[in-house]
Amino acid sequence: MDPLIAPTVLAQLLDAADPARRPVVLDVRWRLTGPPAGPDHDAAHLPGAVFLDMDTDLADPPGRAGRHPLPGPARLQSALRRAGVHDESLVVVHDDAQGVQAARAWWLLRWAGFSAGRVAVLDGGFRGWVEAGLPTTAEPSRPRTGDVTVRPGGMPVLDADEAAALARGGTLLDARAPERYRGEIEPVDPKAGHIPSARNLPATDVLGPDGRWLAPEPLAARLAELMGPQEGEVGAYCGSGATAAALVLAAEHAGLRPPERPIGLYVGSWSNWSADPERPVAVGAAP
Repeated sequence: MDPLIAPTVLAQLLDAADPARRPVVLDVRWRLTGPPAGPDHDAAHLPGAVFLDMDTDLADPPGRAGRHPLPGPARLQSALRRAGVHDESLVVVHDDAQGVQAARAWWLLRWAGFSAGRVAVLDGGFRGWVEAGLPTTAEPSRPRTGDVTVRPGGMPVLDADEAAALARGGTLLDARAPERYRGEIEPVDPKAGHIPSARNLPATDVLGPDGRWLAPEPLAARLAELMGPQEGEVGAYCGSGATAAALVLAAEHAGLRPPERPIGLYVGSWSNWSADPERPVAVGAAP
């Protein structure tokens, strides 16, 4: 699969006669400042979809490592098995933010050992599915327990020192909204501003006016403006390592990075950086 999948294509796959060939659908709807998205899933979700919580299933408890630290392999494996994921499964993840937040789950599955062809993000998210006239249900999904084994290390992870070095000697992209990058507002983290020398590329810039992801060619043009030479080292961060994963996916979808050489993700992101009083902070529109 491409890292993105259209609602109509997913619907066809879910209609496969052999249940073993149907993708596992993970609903990872999430909101930065709440309320929880679980009740939305209970009210209406894709048939067979299973809800996973960004805070408790897809991350370890918050702390100095950030608001969404990497989940321990046992935590992630337990959540995926509960959702019915097997080692050979195809997995599609979605949110209600057109796929920008679901990219974190896509990235985690790749980090956990899934190959590029076995996991995708639903283009347009839950809204795109509904707008395509496809069915939803309130019936709880009860998948059979999966047997997937999480094998960490499938995606490059940056720590704070590596992110700082990349900002100075390569390209570090800040995926937050421009006003957060400039330090004009900070709704959740200890300090406002950005990592010195990081460049702002809001994750929402990967989307077109219709709420779908940009096609590879215009997306490549947008990313290339800030990523620099394709052979250069590139990393991304955001508030807590969730939406920055969309830039990792975007670089692959645009053809700027092959699946075997993805850009790095600073998982702790600004929530980790800003918690350290020794880390410098830049404000304003300039890197």
